[in-house]
Amino acid sequence: MERKHSKKRDAVLKAIRSTHSHPGAQWIYDTLKPSIPSLSLGTVYRNINVFLEEGAVVSIGKVGGEERFDGQVSPHPHLICCRCGRVVDLPGSPDGDRLRETEAGGLPEGFVIDHRKTVYYGLCGKCAAGS
Repeated sequence: MERKHSKKRDAVLKAIRSTHSHPGAQWIYDTLKPSIPSLSLGTVYRNINVFLEEGAVVSIGKVGGEERFDGQVSPHPHLICCRCGRVVDLPGSPDGDRLRETEAGGLPEGFVIDHRKTVYYGLCGKCAAGS
């Protein structure tokens, strides 16, 4: 079912897709509030939930206590800095190759994969240099 478009809904999706920072709802709200004064944080959360249901965005998971989102929905791994909370896409990861090998060799009990999420935790270069 296609949902109706609205200025606020379209702006929330555009905000998520316009950044590589993997924003949380608060960042989206703070970014859009000056241009959409009637926007509420609840509206941001409701629209994010719609996008999650539709597959228009994916959740990276909680980082620093806040759920973070990605507008790039094709499967790809992420790096998360445990100190500053930075989230970075990891292109060209070997995980995709392992997944294809597993699929080629058959999955246990006929298991069918519909999606995956791979996250690596550590320190970004800036935080590691400051250690």
